[in-house]
Amino acid sequence: MDQAPGDGVGKPAGESGLPGCYRHPDRETGVRCTRCDRPICPECMISASVGFQCPDCVRGGSGTGHAPDASAPRTLAGGVTSADPRLITKIILGLNLAVFLAVLSGGDRVTDPLILVGKAFFTYDGSLEGVAEGDYYRLLSSVFLHEAVAHIALNMLALWFLGPPLEAALGRLRFVTLYLLSGLGGSALFYLIAAPNDAALGASGAIFGLFGATAVLMRRMNYDMRPVLVLLAINLVFTFTWSGIAWEGHIGGLVIGTAVAYGFVHAPRERRLLVQRAVAAGALLAVVAVVVIRTVQLT
Repeated sequence: MDQAPGDGVGKPAGESGLPGCYRHPDRETGVRCTRCDRPICPECMISASVGFQCPDCVRGGSGTGHAPDASAPRTLAGGVTSADPRLITKIILGLNLAVFLAVLSGGDRVTDPLILVGKAFFTYDGSLEGVAEGDYYRLLSSVFLHEAVAHIALNMLALWFLGPPLEAALGRLRFVTLYLLSGLGGSALFYLIAAPNDAALGASGAIFGLFGATAVLMRRMNYDMRPVLVLLAINLVFTFTWSGIAWEGHIGGLVIGTAVAYGFVHAPRERRLLVQRAVAAGALLAVVAVVVIRTVQLT
């Protein structure tokens, strides 16, 4: 059984009444570890940013009174750097490919329950399905759903191009938050504007969010923004000129992704985590508000 801080220690080691060191009970000391409050002798004292710490606390933390990763190198947005800055990008890409293979195998049996639709008939029994009928998961499941080879190829190529630099700059948690919120933003705007029986699928909303985030990041780092702006402009032209493209999803993802990325990389250092959480929560609340408004309209 582990010994709780202070249990079995702190008893007088001699006539002075001072407690004995928790590691060397025969040595009196008036100094205690600033983290666990156990008495420590000069041999066991390890200097910290404030006071002294015991060897056990130093081994379990950074030696500064913070968590072990507190002094680890940080990304531009304050995330912990990782050995593989492509890990989350690879996982997202793998999920998209896995769902695509399932679609190739199962066809409509896989597509119909996952596709984004406001309110429509999918079965012959006359029952309505869609987000307005309580299928809120479709707002996210449709982001990982593709039917055409060209569609998934273009989206995954863009993900592989845009994802790793953003993941390296933001950190894994912030990057996956950005991606998911962008996808949800695209789904929410499509749900709000499109006809209830119109359907949409694909990662394009999330990808456009990554485009917006890339522009924000390059501006923050004072890089030449022209390449990404030209590429974004080309994609916007295709969005509004090609038939069969759900432009609402692209624009919704672009707006949310740009806003979230701006909050992530421009948050003041002294309140960085608080501001970033507030930005992410605000984006999610905006998505929820749009969904609630549209659902009330359709029910």
